[in-house]
Amino acid sequence: MNVVKNMNLMNHEKHYNTLHHYYLHKYRQKVFKISLNGGFTCPNIDGTVATGGCTFCSYMGSGDFAGNKLEPLAVQFEKIKQMMHNKWEEGLYIAYFQANTNTHAPLKRLKELYEEAITLDKNIIMLSIGTRPDSLPSDVVEYLGELNQRMPVQIELGLQTIHETTSELINRAHDLACFDDAVQRLREKRIEVVVHIINGLPFETKDMMIETVKHLNTLDIQGIKIHMLHLMEKTKMGYQYKKNPWKLMTLEEYVDVTVDQIGWLRKDIIIHRLTGDSPSSMLIAPHWTRKKFVVTNEIDKKMRKLDLWQGDYDEKERTS
Repeated sequence: MNVVKNMNLMNHEKHYNTLHHYYLHKYRQKVFKISLNGGFTCPNIDGTVATGGCTFCSYMGSGDFAGNKLEPLAVQFEKIKQMMHNKWEEGLYIAYFQANTNTHAPLKRLKELYEEAITLDKNIIMLSIGTRPDSLPSDVVEYLGELNQRMPVQIELGLQTIHETTSELINRAHDLACFDDAVQRLREKRIEVVVHIINGLPFETKDMMIETVKHLNTLDIQGIKIHMLHLMEKTKMGYQYKKNPWKLMTLEEYVDVTVDQIGWLRKDIIIHRLTGDSPSSMLIAPHWTRKKFVVTNEIDKKMRKLDLWQGDYDEKERTS
């Protein structure tokens, strides 16, 4: 594993490796993603492995803030870029295929989309692709490895949980072995891997959520996105909740488990997210998730209070 004792990216305010500081350290300027929609579906939607999709996922396929799939990539890119420049005057770009499973198509089609995407702007410094571990056939991984030699390729790989009972409940339709194998094959091509997990999935305990992070420590991954569960309109899980509500995580519980996960997370892994987004009009619950800055501030406050830094628990266990 490419383990780096990377204390330079942590500071007194953030006791963990943030993506913002990582990119500033690497590129010396702001870097932001331009979310594109390639018009993909998912293998657990179209019947390849299952139907219905992940029960928590919106009809936009987790691309609620991506471009319009009916528009050419160039048009999507320019529109999203201008929106981002309303926040930041300048910066470098990552072309990001976000919605649904962005390797779930014939290789010829993937090449057309990716090769176009990396030429949309001279300030694009990376191609990021959100996908599933069961949608990475050998010919696609081979091509991504070749592309990675021309421009950095980052794969955002959905896991959500290591626990098979939960995975079956939310209709992931792949097992943990499939995920582990995908990480290994991508890293053989030196492709950066960022993993998505969700805290607060139905019936998962704090220990189960921490076990997910501990498992990721054993894999050669470079980044993580930690999301809270959003229950949204027009999703199967949202419908189930409205019909028969169950106890959801409170803000305090989310902060508690996430702080402990950071304490267990290997020191070299970059944290890309500690919260998730849901379109306000679609959110059913929990309503505290609307306050992203409150969530991250509470996490920061607790880590400072405990004098806890990313990887402290993991390091202590390794050296004891």
